[in-house]
Amino acid sequence: MSTEENITLYCEGTPNPLKISIALEELGLKYNVRTIKLFEHEQKEQWFLDINPNGRIPAIVDKDEDGQELKLWESGAILQYLVDRYDKDHKISYPRGTKEHWEMTCWLFWQMSGLGPMQGQANHFEMAPVGDHAYSLSRYVNETRRLYRTMDKALAKNPSGYLVGDHVSIADIAIWPWTTAYKYSGLSQIDEFPHVKEWMYRLLARPGFEKGRNVPQPHIYLQLNELPDEELRNIGRERSVWIQDAMKRDAAA
Repeated sequence: MSTEENITLYCEGTPNPLKISIALEELGLKYNVRTIKLFEHEQKEQWFLDINPNGRIPAIVDKDEDGQELKLWESGAILQYLVDRYDKDHKISYPRGTKEHWEMTCWLFWQMSGLGPMQGQANHFEMAPVGDHAYSLSRYVNETRRLYRTMDKALAKNPSGYLVGDHVSIADIAIWPWTTAYKYSGLSQIDEFPHVKEWMYRLLARPGFEKGRNVPQPHIYLQLNELPDEELRNIGRERSVWIQDAMKRDAAA
C-alpha cells in the first residue's frame, strides 16, 4: 500500500488513461492527478515529452526505492509495473509463472495490439467530418465486432465471469474502458454480445471501477451510448476537428 502520494498520473478521461486510474483505485494506492489539456496539444509540450517522448497519454511518474524518479508510459507497461511493484497480494493479477498469469498477459496484449487500435480506427472513420470512408469503416468496425465475439466466447466459458481465473485482473481493467465506448466506435448495440454486456456492468459495480472511471472528470461513454446516432456523430465530428489539426502538426514536425 502506498502511504505517500509518490505517483502522479498524467491523463484525460479517454479509455487508455482510465485503465490506470481504475488500477490505482483497485489497488488502493494514493496518487496525484495532472489533467492533460489534449485539445490544446499540451501532450506535445516539451515538459511532457520529457516524461513520454511519444507525446501520448497516459503516463505516470513514480519514485523508486532510492527516491529517484521513474517515468513510465504506454498503458500496458504501466499496468504491468503497478502489479509488479504494488500488487503483492495479487488483487488484480496472478502470481508470475502461473497459467493464469500468462493468460492475463495474453489478454492484455490482445487489447493493446487489437481491440484498442481497431476501435480507435473505427471511431476515427465513423466520426470523420469529410470524405467517404465506407471501405475503411467496414474494415475496422467488422474487425472490432470480431474481437468482441472473441471476448464474448471467452467470458461464456469462464464461470467466474472474469476473463481470467476467479477474480478481476489487469486483463479486465485494460479492456473495460474500451467496451464502454462501443457505440462511439461504430457498434450499434452491446446486446449482440451478452456475456460482454454482463461482464461490463458487473465490473461497473466495483467501487474501484466506479471511482477510477471518473478520473479526472465524470465518465461519459456509457451516456454517449444512449444518444441517437446523429447526435453522437455530431459530437464526434466536433472532436475530429482537433484530430485533423493534430495530424497536420505531426506531419509538420
